Formats: sequence, structure tokens, C-alpha cells
Amino acid sequence: MSVAVQSYLAFDYGLKRVGVASGNTLLRQAQPLRTIAADGDARFAQIGSLIDEWQPNALVVGVPFHPDGAEHENTLRARRFARQLQGRFKLPVHEVDERYSTTEAHADGARDLDAASAAILLQQFFNEHPEPSDLSKGPE
Repeated sequence: MSVAVQSYLAFDYGLKRVGVASGNTLLRQAQPLRTIAADGDARFAQIGSLIDEWQPNALVVGVPFHPDGAEHENTLRARRFARQLQGRFKLPVHEVDERYSTTEAHADGARDLDAASAAILLQQFFNEHPEPSDLSKGPE
């Protein structure tokens, strides 16, 4: 039985910027795309354009936590952003723990930290779901 290739867009949410990355289950390699420096409807319009262009099967959003795993204000903001994406674009949205993704992107020498962080999040998602059939089931 073969499983259809699933494509994803991942988002590293921030108040001022949102990093975006893409990837699929065939290559299982995340690639940074760009950073969106807009808010409100303008932000969602740019995200909508990327969704139209890339036609993802699902979205991945990084959700930050304190080092001890506790939630904080940005945890709630990122989850709200994930719910808004699901509501607007009617695609499954998976959440990934994004602790240290920006630090890792910075250590890797990324020029676009936000997009590189989104790629790290998506790669983490692929690594956490090694079986392609796991990915087609939707969010946990």
C-alpha cells in the first residue's frame, strides 16, 4: 500500500513576524521559505497566498513553552494563531513544541531566522512522525 505524498507549510509565529517553511512526506526535508512581516488581515492575506501557491495538505505551528514545559503568554498566542489558521483555511493544524528553534537557527548561521526556525519546526514534526501513515491521521 502506498501513501500519497503530503505537503506541509510550517509557521514560526511571532507578534511582529511569522517565519514560513515548506516540506513534504516524500523528501521529509523542511526548507525555509520566507518571513511575513505583517499583522492582522494583511498577515493572513500573505499566508493565504502561500497556501494557494503551495497547496499544503496540513499546517504546522510552533508553540513556545518555558524551559520547564510551563505555558506562558506566547503559548496562548501561538495556539490562538493555530486556531485562526484552521478556521480560515480549513486545513488540519499540528502543533510542535518550538523551544529553542530560534536559538538553533541562530547557531546554524541562518540569514532569515524566522523562516529557518519554521524549517526546524517542520523537520522536528517529520522526525516525530516517522511513518507516513501517521501524518495523514490529522492532529493528535
